[in-house]
Amino acid sequence: MNELTTPGESLDESPDLALVRDHTVYACVMGSRAFGLATEASDTDRRGVYLAPTPLFWRFEKPPTHVEGPREEEFSWELERFCELALRANPNILECLHSPLVERLTPVGEELLSLRGAFLSRRAHTTFTRYAGSQHAKLAADVRLHGAPRWKHAMHLLRLLLSCRDLLRTGRLTIDATAHRDRLLAVKRGELTWSEVEAWTARLTEESEAALQRSPLPESPDHARVQSFLTRTRRASAFA
Repeated sequence: MNELTTPGESLDESPDLALVRDHTVYACVMGSRAFGLATEASDTDRRGVYLAPTPLFWRFEKPPTHVEGPREEEFSWELERFCELALRANPNILECLHSPLVERLTPVGEELLSLRGAFLSRRAHTTFTRYAGSQHAKLAADVRLHGAPRWKHAMHLLRLLLSCRDLLRTGRLTIDATAHRDRLLAVKRGELTWSEVEAWTARLTEESEAALQRSPLPESPDHARVQSFLTRTRRASAFA
């Protein structure tokens, strides 16, 4: 039985899924289970990073930058694409690197996790708040059209802003929202009004702005360190 399958599952042997099966260097659980917000009804969202063998890049048809599956709610990125997005401070990618629920980890994956600090910079303020702003606009549209937002999405908007604020304050990304679990789940159940959610959103946005001014984070991520890791990893794969 392969590490990435469970008893009773059959794995589609397509080339793309074979990359996930045979070349995953890091796999984790994300979503509510990683955030400390899971309930009995929560899905299990899995994310991973695979290292496509270097010889595959010598063909006209390059390996995929991402693959969905083989299981439900599973998504994986090729290592280079993952690093590229992390350097851009993509919130979903940065959070993936900090999951407490690791399911698979190779030596390459261990080195990737050791680079977590190299990906962090003040750019996270822009990407996190921009994503939060986009989500807020969608929720506000729901309120205008239907009288209420999608409360689960409202909960995750607030969780993201909490994570952003604390990252800017401390220089460390923590995705565990257990300290705010009760109130966040109350949002998910629709027990807070939309006005209360908007007030909390505005306060967290202001706190993030204030934290940015004195954040210990560098202005930019450490591109050189990440590039060195990727080059060495590609070279090792070429001669494996």
